[in-house]
Amino acid sequence: MLALLQYISAHHDQFFYVIAGLSFILELTVIGLGGPLLFFAIASFITGLLISSNLISGWEVEGFVLGLSTAITAVLLWKPLKKLQDSGGGFDTSSDMIGRQVPTSSDITHYGGTIRYSGINWNSRLAEDCASDCIPKGVLCIITSVDGNIMLVKPFKKT
Repeated sequence: MLALLQYISAHHDQFFYVIAGLSFILELTVIGLGGPLLFFAIASFITGLLISSNLISGWEVEGFVLGLSTAITAVLLWKPLKKLQDSGGGFDTSSDMIGRQVPTSSDITHYGGTIRYSGINWNSRLAEDCASDCIPKGVLCIITSVDGNIMLVKPFKKT
């Protein structure tokens, strides 16, 4: 144990590279690239580079640079990573009903209504991004998503 502490004391940069690698592996395997360990891993790597370049030395300065780098990295990368995570991922395949054209069996508003699919009346309501306020009974609509047992629909427009 003493030999390990002596090695770390003599090789600060390698210590920070190991911390960066372990943090990144933990981030990818446990948290899933959405947590603060990513910023800490990047900051640890930057701190290791600064130590290797002899730009900083001493545990106090290295700890301060690590904390500052973590904060700066988080501020710079938070929004782009959030935007990347929220970018969707393509067509919603959570239900085979999505994309189907179905007739309404009652008027559908943002608060409720019903559609007819496969011989069953299904609860439905207008999708949040739907421009119209109501789809009248008997008109074709398209299922855009499913929220529990409620079908979110939009009016069907022929192209």
